Amino acid sequence: MIRFLNNFLINFIVRRLAAQGIEEFYLGVSGYFNYKALHDHLGGGFKVRVAPRVSKLVRIRYQPNEDSIGNAHSIRILLEYYNVREPILVVQGDTVADINVRRLYRRHREAEAFMTIALKEIEDVNELKHFGVAVLDNQGFIRGFVEKPKRVEEAPSRLVNTGIYVISEEMIEFLLSEEFDRMVREGKADFGAHVIPRIISDGRRVAGYVMEGYWFDIGTPERYIEASLYLLRRLDDEELEVATNYRGVRMQGFSPASRALHVDIIERAARGMLSFEGDVLLGRHVRIENGARIANSVIDNYTIIEGGSVVEESVVMDRSFIGRGTVIRSSIVGRHARVGRNVKMVASYIGDNVTIGDNVTLENCKVWPHKVIKNDYKCLNETIT
Repeated sequence: MIRFLNNFLINFIVRRLAAQGIEEFYLGVSGYFNYKALHDHLGGGFKVRVAPRVSKLVRIRYQPNEDSIGNAHSIRILLEYYNVREPILVVQGDTVADINVRRLYRRHREAEAFMTIALKEIEDVNELKHFGVAVLDNQGFIRGFVEKPKRVEEAPSRLVNTGIYVISEEMIEFLLSEEFDRMVREGKADFGAHVIPRIISDGRRVAGYVMEGYWFDIGTPERYIEASLYLLRRLDDEELEVATNYRGVRMQGFSPASRALHVDIIERAARGMLSFEGDVLLGRHVRIENGARIANSVIDNYTIIEGGSVVEESVVMDRSFIGRGTVIRSSIVGRHARVGRNVKMVASYIGDNVTIGDNVTLENCKVWPHKVIKNDYKCLNETIT
């Protein structure tokens, strides 16, 4: 339910899968708060736009009120409760990916695999230390993973586990078996840490499928910003639900009031009263005062940015306030946050409903939701909880 490109991440995931023909979604939510937010947003059926002027109603189902101890256990609960006995696609909830479902499933069928894992080649070898790196044979079957290798030389390849899986009917039988029940009782019910090593050691056929499109695990603030700015550069206006595009400044909102705001922003930018650089996404009813500068950033709905402020390489979520003379670089401002005047915020992340006073400095800091930072505070390399 995190905001992503001025929408909810779950919308982004469901839309791209629904556009490829998937109509049934089972959400492995554990705990009241995770379930509540998703159910209140999606309900039991969700209308998602899959193409211009084309919407589709998909069916949403949820994990019953039963705690799970790992993602494979969550899948087990869903399979059993809803009596699912056909191949399933598993996608992690913090994944932003261009998944070609048909190619992935074709690879699964042709390999006659027990399980197929989508792999992604990582260009920066120094990033391999964050992921499970695949060991493959010459037929593309996975023989194991080296988890988070500390040194580049320890990595057997540059292909990492994306957390996107196709599970066969035979593997469903395994997840419903007494053997897996014992693993659950032992606390060994995570795909990456327990289940995949187990089925490989048992000689099961685990196929690798190398993805061609983009893939991001946005489980950290740094990768969240990277994914946001990458897709901001590459997705077209239709995918971003953009109504007006002015020299790379893309503005959302199709109502008459939104259109009038777009005209006002364009006129002031043309007269040099506002400054935009690179790729910028502006949500609905964003108010930007004269003298502000925004570069390569995402500004969500109902945000107010006062004059003289600078936002660069950053994401400002919805209904937030940025005070006069504030500078925000390589940072995330959470939902309904209030940032005072003359604040300097660099490589920092503030949660929802945070209040930052005037003349505050935040460098490489994290501020948890609902916190209040008083005037003139200097935060360097801290986490405020």
